[in-house]
Amino acid sequence: MRVIARLDVKNEFVIKGIHLEGLRKVGDPFQLAKAYYEAGIDEIVFNDAVASLYDRNNLFSVIRKASEEVFVPITIGGGLRSISDVEQALDSGADKVAINTAAVKDPSIIEKISARYGSQCVVASVQAKKTNNGWEAYIESGRETTGLNVEDWVMRLEELGAGELLLTSVDQEGTKSGFDVALVKAVNQTVNIPVLVSGGYGKPEHLNELFSQVIPSGICCASVLHYNIYDVNELKQHVLKSMKEYTNDEYCCS
Repeated sequence: MRVIARLDVKNEFVIKGIHLEGLRKVGDPFQLAKAYYEAGIDEIVFNDAVASLYDRNNLFSVIRKASEEVFVPITIGGGLRSISDVEQALDSGADKVAINTAAVKDPSIIEKISARYGSQCVVASVQAKKTNNGWEAYIESGRETTGLNVEDWVMRLEELGAGELLLTSVDQEGTKSGFDVALVKAVNQTVNIPVLVSGGYGKPEHLNELFSQVIPSGICCASVLHYNIYDVNELKQHVLKSMKEYTNDEYCCS
């Protein structure tokens, strides 16, 4: 079980909102990443929250600086539309790239990245909203519909060569009201690759609700870390305690 810090970045600041909207500044991306690393976080995801507005990712300089002092896996997402973008991201120091919009518009990009850099480099990012019949995948930071059923889409992403999924519940994102457990369970049962869950964590009880139904490969957290509700050690202890209760695994967290 990986505990991952998610840093959504707008211009030069880490921001946080609710349902990926109403964004407010919370800090410097490099300083937060360094602090979380020093506190023991397992991985860090940097996401350019406004990349779609400019059709490019503006985080390469941030990643380059962070990679000099942060020695845990770094994933970069937002506005990566081509192999050239991916190459620049990796050259900047990222270990993995998260692809959402580009994959919906041209699914072959997942195949191309996987073929060139390996599936372990490709994180398929899926932003899901609940519908009457399940969940629909969204793009452009949860603003644009795709018509794609999430369960069908994640199956396709795995077939294309994605190494893991970053699953964000837009409905729960930023609310601190709990995970969309049914969504996580449905996706986890559909694919055989690791599923990282983002959106909704607010208190330890939410982990119990999740782990009693499904054990994902990682939990991505933002609000509880950015607003100092829990520090990294407390968060990992909460995960460890809940995992022991539902798996009897003493080594579930690093």
